[in-house]
Amino acid sequence: MMQRAIGRALGVPDAEVETLVPLVEIVTTGDRIQDRRLLEVGGKALFTKEIEEALLDGRVDVAVHSMKDVPAEQPPGLAIAAVPEREDPRDAFISDHYATFADLPQGARFGTASLRRQAQALALRPDLNIEMLRGNVDTRLKRLRDGDFDAILLACSGLNRLGLGEVIRQRLPLDAFLPAPGQGALALQTREGDVDAAWTRALNHAPTALAVAAERGAMAALEGSCRTAIGAYAHIADGRLHLSTEMLSPDGANRWTRSGDITADADHAAARALGLDLGGQVQTVAGDQKIAL
Repeated sequence: MMQRAIGRALGVPDAEVETLVPLVEIVTTGDRIQDRRLLEVGGKALFTKEIEEALLDGRVDVAVHSMKDVPAEQPPGLAIAAVPEREDPRDAFISDHYATFADLPQGARFGTASLRRQAQALALRPDLNIEMLRGNVDTRLKRLRDGDFDAILLACSGLNRLGLGEVIRQRLPLDAFLPAPGQGALALQTREGDVDAAWTRALNHAPTALAVAAERGAMAALEGSCRTAIGAYAHIADGRLHLSTEMLSPDGANRWTRSGDITADADHAAARALGLDLGGQVQTVAGDQKIAL
């Protein structure tokens, strides 16, 4: 999808995009390790490190990441050059036997490797049995079909992009399942010299980029990682940029949330400052909620 979009932004005819905008597949450490939670082996950076090395070495010219996997700080020499329009940011409830999250029976087996999703689920249903689920979308759906779980959670955005939206039983409400910062958005990462190139500007969706700047500000304030259960979501409505962010204890027993807004014509620095402020407020009242290794 992004190969075609980049080709159009560069003025490359569709018939020549495979040749002139070639895909370079890089299997990251995060892709290879499937039997443990990311917090046990190095965190979300395992999905970006090898790709960033290829950018710095000149082996690729642009990297396409899931924004929620991109660490808060960029490596020297690299930058997020564009943020395309966001897909559905919500979490998807998927089950072969139950139509909604509320329908799950007592003690249901609930598959996720996300500490955030675990804590949010337990905040509503402390009776659930949380079981670790890693792997790509096909692997996770197969394990559900095989009866390993009563239900699993995935991102609506990934399912939609893969044409698998029909498996979604319920799109979970944002107030109960505040998404990971940047969920549903993509990050186009380049070397710093390409940040203001015409083709990167053409691929940037300004409202999404502004919202993501606020969410990533909150993530930075909350030291967001796979070891902390945090959520953040920003959107524009009625001329204002609205941001909500939260931290939960890993068992879901405690939840700290803050919300605020600024004018929607603010710049990225102001959006990030809003995130830093609200995230800082949450951090102050929540304290250290990192899960022990």
